[in-house]
Amino acid sequence: MTTQGAQKLRDEVHHLKTVKRPKVSQAIAEARALGDLKENAEYHAAREQQSFIEGRIGDIENKLACAEIIDITKLNARGKVVFGATVNLMNVDTDEEVTYQIVGDDEADIKAHLVSISSPIARALIGKEEDDIAIVQAPGGKKEYEILEVKYI
Repeated sequence: MTTQGAQKLRDEVHHLKTVKRPKVSQAIAEARALGDLKENAEYHAAREQQSFIEGRIGDIENKLACAEIIDITKLNARGKVVFGATVNLMNVDTDEEVTYQIVGDDEADIKAHLVSISSPIARALIGKEEDDIAIVQAPGGKKEYEILEVKYI
């Protein structure tokens, strides 16, 4: 996991514990005050939300406890594409340029140009250097990308 990904998860846990958990506790207390809990939809919805929040907190804390956090700025990868690297690519067929950062599975977000280390494009890029051609076996067929730049930010 990258340091940025770990910080995002820490921020989410903090938000869940300090904002969401107290709100749900308050909602449960208010619903309890309404009386009969058997037919109290607000109470059951709040308890379900509480269960979700507690499960998410546990899941994130477990991921953080087991994660190996890598600070890419301190690696000396000598121009090679490695975990955490940010890579500028050009599609050889269309001349379209795109930039991706290779991150852990839990951090991946294609809209934010964060690709999972286990994705086809990341697997094709790992170990390559600038000016190399990476052939990506995508669901739509093979695509060739030229590596324009590799950054460790």
